[in-house]
Amino acid sequence: MTDYKVGYFVGSLAKASINRKLAKALVRLAPSGLIMNEITFADLPLYSYDYDADFPPEAKRFKASVDAAEAILFVTPEYNRSIPGGLKNAIDWASRPWGQNSFRRKPSGVIGASIGSIGTAVAQQSLKSVMAFCNSPLMNAIEAYIHFTPGLIADDGEVTDESTEVFLRDYMVEFEAFIERVYTAIPRPG
Repeated sequence: MTDYKVGYFVGSLAKASINRKLAKALVRLAPSGLIMNEITFADLPLYSYDYDADFPPEAKRFKASVDAAEAILFVTPEYNRSIPGGLKNAIDWASRPWGQNSFRRKPSGVIGASIGSIGTAVAQQSLKSVMAFCNSPLMNAIEAYIHFTPGLIADDGEVTDESTEVFLRDYMVEFEAFIERVYTAIPRPG
C-alpha cells in the first residue's frame, strides 16, 4: 500500500466536542499508510461569491490545506438533522470559486458521534449529498454512526470499549482500502 495524506475535518467548533475525541481516536487507530492532518475552519468568514476574485488570507490557507490532502475524512455531529453550519461554510469555501473545487475526484469518508442512539445518520446523509455534488467519491460502506456514551473515548483519543476500538480500527482500514481503490481508477492529484 501507498501512503496517503488525509485531511480530516471535525465538524464541531466546540473545544470539548465528542467528535473531536472521536477524531483523536481515529488518528490513533489509523493504519500507518494514512498520514492524518486536521484541517481547521474556525477562522473562516461566511462564504460569499463576492470573495471569488480574491479570497481572504485565512480562506487561501484553508483551501491550500484541502488541496494538499489526497483524501478527506469528515468527523461530524448532527445539528438540527443536518451538518453544522461551520462545516457547510468550510465546504463552500473549498469548493469555490466555480471550476476550482478542491474536493473534485478526492476520496472522502464520513463518520460521527452523538449521544443519541441513531448517531449522526441524518447529518451523514446530508453531507453525502453535498459531497456527491462536489464530485468527491464517497465511501458508502462501512457506515459508522457512533452512539457516544460517557467515557467511551478519553480526551486523548483512547477508546475504552474494546468492541468500539475494533470497529473504529476496521473503519480506518476500510477507508485506506477505499482510497486505494479510488486511485486505482482515478489519477492521484499531482
